[in-house]
Amino acid sequence: MRVLMFGWEFPPFISGGLGTASHGIAKGLVNNGVQLTFVLPTRRGLQGDDKFKIIAADEVHKIERYSKVIQALSTISKKEIKKEFTIAPYFTSEDYVEYFTTNHDVVTLKKIIKSNKGLLHFTGNYGKDLLDEVYRYGIIGEILGFGNDFDIIHAHDWLTYYAGVAAKRSSGKPLVIHVHATEFDRSGEHVNQTVYDIERFGMENADKIIAVSYYTKNIIVSRYGIAPEKVEVVHNAVDKTRKLEAFGLKKKEGEKIVLFMGRITMQKGPDYFVEAAYRVYRKNKNVRFVMAGTGDMLPRMILRMAKLRMLDRFHFTGFLKGLDVERMYAMSDVYVMPSVSEPFGIAPFEALLYDVPIIISKQSGISEVLPHALKIDFWDINKMAELILLLIENEQIAKDIADKCKDDMKNIGWDNAGNKIKQIYESIKS
Repeated sequence: MRVLMFGWEFPPFISGGLGTASHGIAKGLVNNGVQLTFVLPTRRGLQGDDKFKIIAADEVHKIERYSKVIQALSTISKKEIKKEFTIAPYFTSEDYVEYFTTNHDVVTLKKIIKSNKGLLHFTGNYGKDLLDEVYRYGIIGEILGFGNDFDIIHAHDWLTYYAGVAAKRSSGKPLVIHVHATEFDRSGEHVNQTVYDIERFGMENADKIIAVSYYTKNIIVSRYGIAPEKVEVVHNAVDKTRKLEAFGLKKKEGEKIVLFMGRITMQKGPDYFVEAAYRVYRKNKNVRFVMAGTGDMLPRMILRMAKLRMLDRFHFTGFLKGLDVERMYAMSDVYVMPSVSEPFGIAPFEALLYDVPIIISKQSGISEVLPHALKIDFWDINKMAELILLLIENEQIAKDIADKCKDDMKNIGWDNAGNKIKQIYESIKS
């Protein structure tokens, strides 16, 4: 089984769970005998191996090597070659769908060959040019589709859906899209219409859709009008091979640390964590709170803590990665995930690897696979505070909760997820 997979981020260059999940899925598929070619916007020093090839979109050139392109270029007329090609930033999403997914490939490819030796620019970031890069990624998808040396196309999240559909149309091979989050998770009811349109376009053109949870599947069906039978659920997992050394703890004896780890955005519910922290502190002064991450709501959270006069008990670390993440888990006594809408949420798994008891939102996918986790509605700050107090004041209860959750994790792994995804591939392989 040969798979052409499109992603947007990959460890160690990640901004959230998408990169972590993409890496885990890739490893799980390779361990199940899948030959994987993973496409990223830019390489950033990443290298693959004989079973796991990495292609950087900004290195895709010399496209004459694809036999179908050579045949196409040999048959077009001079008049067709001279057709003007309008670059993606000037398209609306509807224009792009119409133009880049119909019979334009010869003109597109010829223009790419002429411009900058066939190279397109990518940063792989989430800046002001993000949409333009998503459009350009679609061109790369089409080019790679002509290679036709794969059986299945797999595209991770909305950033890669254009690329996936374009590869499908130039290759004729089936497409699986992997929904790690929807625009409703990220933005609530105030969705970005362009992003929503791209998501729906990908879902409608996919042969199968993989959702990371039943929670996400319900959103896909109810908000995007997709038939339930088209959507398969494959839950995320955790890399259990990570180092589990005991780090030296730098906290006062008896003092407890309660951790929030994630993007400080509306989706993750940081404001609910802050309000619950205040209620905990009023009843127990021997506790510190850590908010690890960054995001657009960070200034508001700092101002709120200042108003509550808790800045000496509440610490903002900024974005953490690598060993700093593991060290933070190892130092913590309770992990709280109060997400407003969480398609899955891998971080609680990571906390449990360090025997940290967890409190998670009922509005999350991970709640489906951790029956023994303490669960709250994200808005219920009083219940959140009550459970935090329960765990920091009762060590045996905290240990029992963590142990039961770790038992829940025993059969959860990326190899199992990879096996399920491979079965989905086999069900649609042409």
